[in-house]
Amino acid sequence: MSRFFALRRGSLFSLALAALLALAPAIAEARMGGGGSFGSRGSRSWSAPPSTRTMPGQASPFERSVAPRPAPGMAGPMSRQGVFGGAFGRGMLGGLAGGLLGAGLFGLLTGHGLFGGMMGFMSIIGLLLQIALIVFLARMAFNWWTRRNANAMAGAGHRPSPGFTSPFTARAPFGAAGFGSGASPEAAMATPIKIAAADFNAFERLLGEAQGAYSREDLGALRGMSTPEMVSYFDDELEENRRKGVINRVSDVKLLQGDLSEAWREGVDEYATVAMRFALNDVIEDRATGKPAPGSPGPTETSEAWTFRRPAGAGPQEWKVSAIQQAA
Repeated sequence: MSRFFALRRGSLFSLALAALLALAPAIAEARMGGGGSFGSRGSRSWSAPPSTRTMPGQASPFERSVAPRPAPGMAGPMSRQGVFGGAFGRGMLGGLAGGLLGAGLFGLLTGHGLFGGMMGFMSIIGLLLQIALIVFLARMAFNWWTRRNANAMAGAGHRPSPGFTSPFTARAPFGAAGFGSGASPEAAMATPIKIAAADFNAFERLLGEAQGAYSREDLGALRGMSTPEMVSYFDDELEENRRKGVINRVSDVKLLQGDLSEAWREGVDEYATVAMRFALNDVIEDRATGKPAPGSPGPTETSEAWTFRRPAGAGPQEWKVSAIQQAA
């Protein structure tokens, strides 16, 4: 009999453990975005945003995004063609290769063999060495020119607005990192923009209002604050919570520190990625009883990189949440 009760207690413990494990993802992935990284940052979607003092490490790459992922080794036009794959490469290396082939054919037609015997072969070796030297020097010059322009663009796009004080500037200056940091050539060619105090106020407002709308499960309000892509992800999360019989209550959101990672214009849109450290009360409740679920996070702090998008030239009120990324 005692063995029977021991086995029964073991079975009940196993069932309870299984239930906790089943609920664990909902608890571990509490708060808006479920603790994941998703959304789009235009042409920079698959490039890590520059680190800042608020978020010194890299942001996690997107787990979900509608942005097309570049093929391996094909991050942009320059890498697709190679440094010498465009007109410059066709003009220089193409001309040298054409001259080499022409010399060989001329030797064949005049009876001296394809490359004119041993002396011709040694000449070809010398020519190949010259080509390699030219390619090496040209590559060094091109890389220097690219870095110089990227640094110049970074200096133009990361100047804070004088006199602006908020959690974004009180504890961490803007421009803690420059452009680049693994960005694709398309991203490097985007036009940097200046972010004003009103823009940072809009980012802070959206942080709190979006969390509140998510807590209320108000998709209508989220549509006014987020891109359609982000709304679809939030809808999926809320539907999953309903399926599990829980609701994520987020309150007392307070921005503690923030700074600009990068801001740029591409095409008809403008983007700004900001690192934000904020406090919040994050509770997973049972939908039927309203009681907190076991292991519910409660008061906590977190750091995330949020990207906002608006039509080019629009005002601060037009910013919408375009991406959320966790610290790696």
